[in-house]
Amino acid sequence: MSQEEDTARLVHDVLGADVVGIYRHGSAVLDGLRPHSDLDLLVVSRQRMTWQQRRALVDGLLWRSGAVGRSGSARPVELTVAVESELKPWRYPPRCEFQYGEWLRAEFESGELPAPVTSPDLAPLVTMVLLGDAAVYGPSPGLVLDPVPHEDLVHAFAAAVPELLDELWSDTRNVVLTLARIWSTLVTGVISSKDVAADWALRRLPEEHRPVLEHARAVYLAQQEQNWDDTTGRVRSCAEYLVEAIRELLAHDGYESPAVSTPSPPPSG
Repeated sequence: MSQEEDTARLVHDVLGADVVGIYRHGSAVLDGLRPHSDLDLLVVSRQRMTWQQRRALVDGLLWRSGAVGRSGSARPVELTVAVESELKPWRYPPRCEFQYGEWLRAEFESGELPAPVTSPDLAPLVTMVLLGDAAVYGPSPGLVLDPVPHEDLVHAFAAAVPELLDELWSDTRNVVLTLARIWSTLVTGVISSKDVAADWALRRLPEEHRPVLEHARAVYLAQQEQNWDDTTGRVRSCAEYLVEAIRELLAHDGYESPAVSTPSPPPSG
């Protein structure tokens, strides 16, 4: 049984008949899974989840997700649950019922559980699900989900920037690549995989910022080992350039972009 099949079985075991559909998004439906890609799944449910269901789903995912999971599975799992009525008819921002990701592992292992939250991130996620049209279980996503208006997708990108910068030093590779993807999508109107978006951005970045994005792309493709030692200044400058490019595009299109600042790196040692 594949990791995807095992994860889908867990979802069915926990949510039962409430599962409307399970859909792929992310790299799997854009340009193919890369060595460091997550297994990205959206679950559409008929009902809100109980505390017991949240506990059971987190426990099952902790065991199955990523190299640190007890099962030794190859990929981290990012699993999002949304209630069908929150997504259709579409309204912005929608509510996310549950989200598991490896960046939250420490909190989940300490006993915390994901709570329902308003989630602008569901806008690009649903867009990727509809683009990929890849059901693991259930009807075609086009029968379950409404398309996301372009203006809501742009608002979601604007909302994502401050949260990304908060994680710049804890998840440098993904933050730099995601900023490049937001920039690429705002210009081209196409959501690409992180490495394809990085290729696009590298052709437009000033030379002094390219080494940071080149390294992030190479790590994502398992061509280099991750090493950000002695590069904090360059990382910060590259991130600031990408953020300013995004802000200029938002302003040009009449969207308000929140004021953000790049956090200082954590003290060494």
